[in-house]
Amino acid sequence: MEAEAYGAAEGGVMAGGILILEIALIVLAVIGMWKLFAKAGHPGWAAIVPIYNTCVLCDIGGKPMWWVLLMFIPIVNIVVSILVVIGVAKNFGRGVGTILGLIFLPYIFMMILGFGSAEYNKIEG
Repeated sequence: MEAEAYGAAEGGVMAGGILILEIALIVLAVIGMWKLFAKAGHPGWAAIVPIYNTCVLCDIGGKPMWWVLLMFIPIVNIVVSILVVIGVAKNFGRGVGTILGLIFLPYIFMMILGFGSAEYNKIEG
C-alpha cells in the first residue's frame, strides 16, 4: 500500500514540475513578444491578447491580416506561420539563422530580437 502512495506522490511532483516549466515558457514567450511588438511600434500588451497577437505578428512580418484566418486551417497554418516568421526576421534585418531560431526556439529568439540590437524596418510582402 505504501508503494502505491509513493508512486502517486512522485506523479504529483512530476506534474508540478511540468506545470512550472510550462508557465516559465509562457512567461518567456510573453516577454519576448512584448518587447518585439514594442520595438516594431505596436503596443506591447498585444502579446497577451489571443488572436490579436497573431494579427500584430502578421503585420510585423509584412503579411496581410486575412492570413490570420489561414492559421485556423490544419497543415496550412504551419506553412503560413513559417512565412510570417520569415517576414518578421527579414523586417528585423536578420537571415536564415534567425528564421530557423524563430521556428524551432521561438521563446528565445523573440527575446533576442526584442532585447537585441536588431532594428525594425518594415518591408511589405
